[in-house]
Amino acid sequence: MEFGDLTTLITVGIAVFIFMRLRSVLGKRTGHQNPPVEPYQKKPDDLNSASNDNVVTLPKRGKSVNGENNAPEIYSAIDLMAKPGTDLNGELRKMKDVDAAFEPDKFLEGSKMAYEMIVTAFADGDKKTLKNLLSREVYEGFANAIKQREKDGLSVQSSFVGVKEAKIDSAQVTKKDANLTVRFVSQIISATYDNEGELVEGNSEQIVDVIDLWTFSRDVRSRDPNWKLVATESEA
Repeated sequence: MEFGDLTTLITVGIAVFIFMRLRSVLGKRTGHQNPPVEPYQKKPDDLNSASNDNVVTLPKRGKSVNGENNAPEIYSAIDLMAKPGTDLNGELRKMKDVDAAFEPDKFLEGSKMAYEMIVTAFADGDKKTLKNLLSREVYEGFANAIKQREKDGLSVQSSFVGVKEAKIDSAQVTKKDANLTVRFVSQIISATYDNEGELVEGNSEQIVDVIDLWTFSRDVRSRDPNWKLVATESEA
């Protein structure tokens, strides 16, 4: 999945039941055993039309000024986000060294978009979109949850209020992969009904806070800036 510079909040529908089912199915690291290291409106040129309209893009890698990646100004945005000397700061600097175009604030904006796209696609049962944004193992978990929901005959009336907060919680950069874990605090209003119209979960007038840790990964050896969701877990 690719991230880009995304700025405008979208209001979308999502169910508490669906969201909690997603969290229960994908609450463990799946298919990616490295330690942990996704709503804004899409702009036409923010999407990578060469591959898929459902993928959000980071700037392509490029060279830093005079090729000096260790210049203090190169890390200024990172130092504002993570205190110099901390493990997080060090790993984000490694990411900058690997990809001089990497900017943590833009990554976060893109991760919000990815978060919205994924939970919305899950709510809509849009497997095609999910397949482009998730690792194979995580996709299988989403697909199985969608199948079970359809089998249970559930319907929802809901709205996604927005992401209150998104911050990079941890990072890990190796010779092969870059892994960034984002802590999302989102809000939803939702009610879930069975096939007879009876309320089974949620409240159509109550805002619920949801906290998730999602890990995104990409191959640092490739020029392809795609990031994919490789793990999710909930925070108590």
